[in-house]
Amino acid sequence: TGVKVKIYAVEKNVNAVVTLRTLAASPAWSNVEVIASDMRVWNPQEKADLVVSELLGSFGDNELSPECLDGASKCLKENGVSIPASYTSFLAPMSSSKLRNEVRALGESIAVMETPYVVKIHSGFEISPSKECFTFTHPKKESTPRDNSRYVKLTFHPSESSMLTGLAGYFEAVLYDDVMISIRPESFSEGMFSWFPLYFPLRTPLPVRTSSEVEVHIWRKCSSSQVWYEWCVTVPNITAIHNPNGRSYSMSLG
Repeated sequence: TGVKVKIYAVEKNVNAVVTLRTLAASPAWSNVEVIASDMRVWNPQEKADLVVSELLGSFGDNELSPECLDGASKCLKENGVSIPASYTSFLAPMSSSKLRNEVRALGESIAVMETPYVVKIHSGFEISPSKECFTFTHPKKESTPRDNSRYVKLTFHPSESSMLTGLAGYFEAVLYDDVMISIRPESFSEGMFSWFPLYFPLRTPLPVRTSSEVEVHIWRKCSSSQVWYEWCVTVPNITAIHNPNGRSYSMSLG
């Protein structure tokens, strides 16, 4: 179209910055300026029309995309666009003796059974289809900090009697307008292999029957220094709350 475009590549990883600066030396990158900074603290001299990020994790928000993009919202013009525009996590009760055995093989500590794992599920099945958990939208319109903590209770109806060993996490994301990507089985984006599901193990497997319900609780909790998930089952039996206060697993905001 002949419109001149200025691009800022903002990156805080020092190793990635070296690679970006090498690429920026090419004539093809003549309109790109590499910024070695955290997007949450960088203050550009001019605001952007568009912010494009790749911060999505297997559960949507498990790589701190909400916190990072909230911080970067100050870099956008008032009518600026964020890609992605929104993303939603989904959770499904899972039965997989293979995944349970592989997690247990990592050790006998509580921490091993209270840590989510990115997995490609080869052997296992969803006891019931996934349901929506948490949704985040961007850019942030508020000038004040936004609370990104979340909680949801989900009720599932098993399709068959089996052993509940954990929870499978997925995401759907709206990039722009009606363009979306998904790793959720019901809406999976064909040919996309950048993400695998996030598996939340249960310390004690639970037998479930088709005549019963499965009630799951999951929290996304935030402090000034970290973000973590807690989860438990209350029906058909009550389990302990896994990862309380982020004792076994958390994501640093540093």
